[in-house]
Amino acid sequence: MCGIIGINSNKSVSASIINSLKKLEYRGYDSAGIATLSSGQINEVKSEGRVDNLEKNSLVQNMEGTIGIGHVRWATHGSPNSLNAHPHSSQNVSVVHNGIIENSTLLKKFLVGKGHKFKSQTDTEVIVHLITEHLKTDDIVNSIKKTLKSLHGSFALGIIFKDQPDLIVGARRGSPLAVGYGPNENYLGSDSYALKSMTNKITYLNDGEFCVIKKDHVEFFSDDGVKINKKVLELSSQEEEYDKGDYKHFMAKEIEEQPLTLKNGIKEYIDNSNNDINIYNFPWKISEISSITLIGCGTAYHSCLMAKYWFEELTSLDVNVDIASEFRYRKNRFKRDSLYIFVSQSGETADTYAALDICKKNGMKTCAVVNVIESSIARDSEFVLPIHCGTEIGVASTKAFLGQILILYILSLKLALLRKDLKKDVFTQKLNDLKKLPKLVDQTLSIDNKIQTISNTFNEAKGSMFLGRGFSYPIALEGALKLKELSYIHAEGYPAGEMKHGPLALIEEGMPVVVLAPRDNYYKKTISNMQEVIARGAKVLLVTNKSKDEIVSENIWETLEVETTNADLLPFLLTIPLQKLAYYSALKKGFDIDKPRNLAKSVTVE
Repeated sequence: MCGIIGINSNKSVSASIINSLKKLEYRGYDSAGIATLSSGQINEVKSEGRVDNLEKNSLVQNMEGTIGIGHVRWATHGSPNSLNAHPHSSQNVSVVHNGIIENSTLLKKFLVGKGHKFKSQTDTEVIVHLITEHLKTDDIVNSIKKTLKSLHGSFALGIIFKDQPDLIVGARRGSPLAVGYGPNENYLGSDSYALKSMTNKITYLNDGEFCVIKKDHVEFFSDDGVKINKKVLELSSQEEEYDKGDYKHFMAKEIEEQPLTLKNGIKEYIDNSNNDINIYNFPWKISEISSITLIGCGTAYHSCLMAKYWFEELTSLDVNVDIASEFRYRKNRFKRDSLYIFVSQSGETADTYAALDICKKNGMKTCAVVNVIESSIARDSEFVLPIHCGTEIGVASTKAFLGQILILYILSLKLALLRKDLKKDVFTQKLNDLKKLPKLVDQTLSIDNKIQTISNTFNEAKGSMFLGRGFSYPIALEGALKLKELSYIHAEGYPAGEMKHGPLALIEEGMPVVVLAPRDNYYKKTISNMQEVIARGAKVLLVTNKSKDEIVSENIWETLEVETTNADLLPFLLTIPLQKLAYYSALKKGFDIDKPRNLAKSVTVE
């Protein structure tokens, strides 16, 4: 959520800042702004809505200055309007901020008492006035040091000063921040993606650090103001293709890319010549691990739930799943023989990163399953399993979800083999089935036409339910989440066997209910639960896999059949029609599919 860019250069920076802000749009935002220094003045322009609105402003088009900061904001304090948009400026200081200042109310009261006047409803503006206050008696480094010590909460900051035409300050606590290096210019950014079009040389700030960026060099400081040395990392200079091509939306493209996502993941981890799984540099002995805790948020949490079923089915390990935002505030009973696995598409999810930090401080074994290998969660984990699905632009995750569950399934197979919980011949058969999965997903993607028609009924309903048992339950949760995210339709995922313990009260005539009932060990029980729902007037969409056996049930509204494979892998196939159902529902409503309201791709606040 939110995005920061800063550029200190020999040439005009406004156009480059706008272009970088466009690269940060995927993070989710509701307003945008830019500030530059020229002729000894801070020039600030802000607008509600998309970066395009900001770019069209004549003030931006004529903006001068060789040093500047820009921001895309996701509202936390104050309405999403131009007044509350970043940057926030006084006569002397301009600030962009990702994160939340938890003690902003107290700080504001103190500053008002000192004669400061506030223009916005944001927590960020207190930072501007704190720095301004400290600059009355201190230099920049000491003013920043004192300001940071006063702030409670999380932040990534970009700061420019009226009286310092060759200086940008960056600071980090919680929210990610990176410095980039170029010829006769240097950069500040929320992540490497925004900087990669300008440089592939990056330094990441750690928690509590701040930096002073000049055109020709960068200085780094610890939280107590002591100078420190930092490594410069060289990222791949290969530019990825982010164009939608012939697709109307990035999400549509990303759904169709899923066979390739799976193929890439399988290629990276499976050794065809030896019929084995390659997980290199695993830092622990298998005998040192007797339990696993999987931690994530949103779609990544559903990936963790899916993995729990696989780990329990294939291994003798104890398995727990935690929502990161709950884990970080509980009194956890840490055990030395536990492996903690953190799942995040962006690798910057604030709650998940905080949970990782707690585990590290308690000396736990940590593993990251991420899409961005340069991310904070990846860098701070002992072991990283990349999902290799390429950049995902759509806020509602699709191919990253399949990438996550693929890697978690591969890990469960490998640990089962190493622990001798799975016989070699069974392992080999499951591996062979896995190699066929991309083709089966490709075939399942062809069920478009029927789903387009079905989506009309969901759009007309005031709510819906998604039901599943066993391996299908996490997919039911993910299907409901996708419909909520994209179509703004109330949807709940439930274990099918729980319906009679309360949720049946919600069923009424004509309510659409998705029942996931593949031909697995849970099939007959799920069909029985489905009949309970039908008997109360629901319109049931049954999603199952192809079979010679007839479906032993009456009065089903519609049926969608995916391809057939072993029970472990059916969740991959069941996911596809639910993604398409959400997509077509939103498409017919005319909603912004790639950027749903109130949501962000990279959730960097609690």
